[in-house]
Amino acid sequence: MAKVRTQDLLDRFDLEIVTGEDGVHREIHMSDISRPGVEITGYFKFYSKDRLQLLGKTELSYFNELTTEKRRDRAEKLCTDITPGIVITRGMDIPEELYHAAKEAGVPLMRSPYKTTRVISRLTNFLETKFAPFTAIHGVLVDIYGIGVMITGQSGVGKSETALELVKRGHRLVADDSVEIRQEDFDTLIGNSPPLIEHLLEIRGLGIINVMTLFGAGAIRNYKRISMVINLELWDQKKQYDRLGLDEDTMRIMDVDIPKATIPVRPGRNLAVIIEVAAMNFRLKRMGVNAAEEFSQRLTNVIDKDKHLEE
Repeated sequence: MAKVRTQDLLDRFDLEIVTGEDGVHREIHMSDISRPGVEITGYFKFYSKDRLQLLGKTELSYFNELTTEKRRDRAEKLCTDITPGIVITRGMDIPEELYHAAKEAGVPLMRSPYKTTRVISRLTNFLETKFAPFTAIHGVLVDIYGIGVMITGQSGVGKSETALELVKRGHRLVADDSVEIRQEDFDTLIGNSPPLIEHLLEIRGLGIINVMTLFGAGAIRNYKRISMVINLELWDQKKQYDRLGLDEDTMRIMDVDIPKATIPVRPGRNLAVIIEVAAMNFRLKRMGVNAAEEFSQRLTNVIDKDKHLEE
């Protein structure tokens, strides 16, 4: 899991650091953001002091109506030694008591010119991406007609060569050899390449090539949602392969089940074209068009018709 510090928020977003500069290296340990409205009323029993705190118009309006003594008390309790930071939205004026408490405790006090809902949304999305579950899988990730296809298989089966052919056909490479995957939602997996091998392809007998240099910026993508998995395996004469496509297999990656198809590899098969068609067929299925089911229904109708004629 990546380390996130308050300084990262200052670097990424349009935040003004008002005071508490000494605490910008405090770590943020979760994506949850707290709006301490109840705490400002004086109830600190369940105060999530280790979360990033955000004060909007509602919280500050109530805070400013308190007596000076209560404002000082609330501000001191809000600014703990583990609070990663406090963000004030809408560019509002910062109460003097909160300013001094943050300065004394070394809590970064930041201000954003944007509306509260927008600030919460952007900060939450950023933190959830940083704290998303992470894994890495040996394979190749390619964007084919907008479908993120991860190609897996044992070493030497032809994954990179197939990816190269797909790039030549106008599709885009995301990652080769190792695909870093993070789960951004309960059903969403985002894949990208490790920085060390970004935009690179390893072709046995040729070596490492730079796809962006050879084919241009339009041949690569930095990240892509993984929609399906194509597993390449050497042709096994004894194995029965699916010939209709009615049975849908899946591959579980972290907490997400991804549709998976196994393609046998043998000389003469154009894997790039097969994978390209698999991606297009996947798109059709998502649109409600399933050729396998349509064929099965036609076959059933023919059988029922023959039975009816025999009777």
